[in-house]
Amino acid sequence: MPSCLTTWPSAPSATSGRQRIPTPAWCPSLLQAGCQRSSAKVSLRFWAMGREGEVAQELLQGFRGEHPDWELRIEQLPWSAAHEKFLTAFAGDATPDVAQMGNTWLPEMAALGALQPLAGRLAAATTVPQADYFEGLWRTNVIAGQLLGLPWTVDTRLLYYRADLLAQAGFSRAPQDWPQWQAAMQALQQRAGVATPQLFPLTEFEPLLALALQAPGELVSAEGRAHFRGPAFRQALGFYLEAFRRGWAPAATHNQIANVWQEFDRGSIAFYISGPWNIAEFRRRLAADRQHIWAAAPLPGPQGPGASIAGGTSLVMFKRSRHPEAAWALMEYLARPAVQARFFQLSGNLPPRRSVWELAGLQQDPAARAFAAQLERVRPTPALPEWERIAQEMQLTAAHLAYRGGSVDAALAQLDQRVDALLSKRRWMLARQAGSLP
Repeated sequence: MPSCLTTWPSAPSATSGRQRIPTPAWCPSLLQAGCQRSSAKVSLRFWAMGREGEVAQELLQGFRGEHPDWELRIEQLPWSAAHEKFLTAFAGDATPDVAQMGNTWLPEMAALGALQPLAGRLAAATTVPQADYFEGLWRTNVIAGQLLGLPWTVDTRLLYYRADLLAQAGFSRAPQDWPQWQAAMQALQQRAGVATPQLFPLTEFEPLLALALQAPGELVSAEGRAHFRGPAFRQALGFYLEAFRRGWAPAATHNQIANVWQEFDRGSIAFYISGPWNIAEFRRRLAADRQHIWAAAPLPGPQGPGASIAGGTSLVMFKRSRHPEAAWALMEYLARPAVQARFFQLSGNLPPRRSVWELAGLQQDPAARAFAAQLERVRPTPALPEWERIAQEMQLTAAHLAYRGGSVDAALAQLDQRVDALLSKRRWMLARQAGSLP
């Protein structure tokens, strides 16, 4: 028997389509069952994925201590099933109060009207200063002008390299721009005996995307039109394909390279674009007396230090939360610098707030410092629900050109056509909203 009807939201959900039954001023049939109108017990559900879900229980012990009367249920989801779980939960009116969400999924959830805007709560809070967050990461949470999440974990790409082989090839530091990068690849082949210095796995879209984000301009417009034939992507694709044409990069998938760390250690490759998790992997997989051979550096750009991808996950609140004040309290707790520093210790996830880097001692780590420098130059991917499918189409086109060759102009024209087809429904919806369709 329900203890109280006042735990329901006072207004209908914008997306559920269900009518709410007005709360009675009194409930005589429930008096003996302990009807509570304004003191309903707070029960929060928090979803987190992968390693983050594993450490959430320990991370949130302090939150439970601050709110002993609240119930907090933490549910761990596998990454492979998380996206479908969110969609199913939304369709079944079973979304959690707060969740960790990949920031490329935010546009889709925003289109469904599932997420609670946070600007009002942020304005009233003093513990979540926007200026402390890396700007590019923050922008991934702003969809159609609304702040819908808080950055929680960091993912970007930079350059891991064999410092010893680069020195042998005549370079005292990592390349700073694309011409230096190409000169280093050639020198590594000719002077250091590295057959294929650069690894660009043909099944990974992130390296090419990072290169494409280094030039101003849009890959896809807000109106739903593809611009892969434009100068930004064409320049990035040209640099990418040149590495294969000159024999600097092998035309291989990740599956064809059984152990990238072993090949890196052997000197089969000298440059590898990857994310922050590989700091721990290189330290774990390479022997102690081999740790000096590798380093990390921000990505080179066409004419100097370049941009990279603003990736990672965010904390979001769902509109259907029955306890939005408590949900925000949970988000504020997870955003605290001390809690984020502890989160880094438990999970290895780099923090999205600058102040936490000092608190966690990350500025003393040379590899982590390279990521801090890169995070000052990251750009969000297009805020489109269809973006992940578009990125796969982009990489399929690049892989075909790298492996089989062909006309770049024709391939990019076909890519634009396929992406425009994927976005046809979006253009129709925008036109209807603008009143240009009946």
